[in-house]
Amino acid sequence: MIGEAAEAIHSGQVVGIPTDTVYGLGVDPLNQEAVSRLFEVKGRPEHIPVGLLVANVEQAKSIGEINGVGEELAMEQWPGPLTLVVKPRVILSDWVGDAHLRTVGIRVPDHLLARELLERTGPLAVTSANRSGGKEALSDTEARRIFGEEVAVYVEGKCPGGEASTVVDVTGDQPVILRKGPIQI
Repeated sequence: MIGEAAEAIHSGQVVGIPTDTVYGLGVDPLNQEAVSRLFEVKGRPEHIPVGLLVANVEQAKSIGEINGVGEELAMEQWPGPLTLVVKPRVILSDWVGDAHLRTVGIRVPDHLLARELLERTGPLAVTSANRSGGKEALSDTEARRIFGEEVAVYVEGKCPGGEASTVVDVTGDQPVILRKGPIQI
């Protein structure tokens, strides 16, 4: 299943993946057509950017500037419900991160299957598996009911749901909490 999902990602398709919070939809963040398809499938407004999931700190550093306090937080809290807002090291597709601020949110999910997929594909642009504004799916079964054939591959798995990640901007000298969550900074 992971191999099939990785192939779908590499061919520009949308894939369903379980995470440590909710079930997600992911695509290659460097493939503009794939990102556009993700927004189309979800019905997500283009002005609401998506963030990235990565397999580990090293992968995060390959795509974003993570150093100083950001690196300390990553080493202490990843994998887990902490999103770090950083400056990207690569040119991302439109709607991945905030183009105006030139930032992107990056997180390492605490879910073995998600990290296994991310190790094979590299970073993924991911959003929750629901129609924009709807209830988030917590399993591949629920996501399949919502999206059917619009998603190429559904990696099997259930997600615990729960609180959204803590979001911390580490682009400046001091960390700034943008959204409170389960991680206390």
